[in-house]
Amino acid sequence: MIPDVTGLLQAWSGGDEEEDHSPMTVYVALLRGINVGGNNLIRMPALKACFEAERLRDVATYIQSGNVLFTAGRSSEQALTARIETALSRTFAYESRVVVRSLDQMGTVVHRAPKGFGERPAVYRYDVIFLKHPLTVDEALQSVTAKPGVDRVFAGEEVLYFSRLIARASQSQLSRIVGKPAYRNMTIRNWNTTRKLMQLMEGMGEAWRSG
Repeated sequence: MIPDVTGLLQAWSGGDEEEDHSPMTVYVALLRGINVGGNNLIRMPALKACFEAERLRDVATYIQSGNVLFTAGRSSEQALTARIETALSRTFAYESRVVVRSLDQMGTVVHRAPKGFGERPAVYRYDVIFLKHPLTVDEALQSVTAKPGVDRVFAGEEVLYFSRLIARASQSQLSRIVGKPAYRNMTIRNWNTTRKLMQLMEGMGEAWRSG
């Protein structure tokens, strides 16, 4: 399937807003629970328009699972998250929950992954569990268990790294976290998507600096 990068090139032009020379930061919003199992169906053009209505800039979406890249002035992560969640809930009539990460934070997730993580995709499936404030890594580890010989869990900076043996994937404990209270403050992306998002964010940052 060809990835949906709606508006990625067009957005870098800056849209119709007045030129803004204030320092900008590249972010990604990771939406939970949209376009899964027929629930909370949101088309990517409508999602992009929602972010633009909040005067967030350079908005682009990547694939259907709910990944929105954008630039904004530096803001607290919690304030920006609350702003986006309010807009999504109002526009699409569902209880939105979003994890927001800056380019620097995504760079840390990718570059400080455990040694060897992601290097044997024919043998293991690799996922990154992004944690939403106020859930801490220590608290998340109490809910994310690993089956010996199948799963491995590693703590990162506001994330958990999870790998599972493909040959025994049906025995993995990963799916069991869905029913736990802590899961409300988690969202999961596979390793390929995580790396691709960081690469797209880097490209947006370079385009902004050169523009």
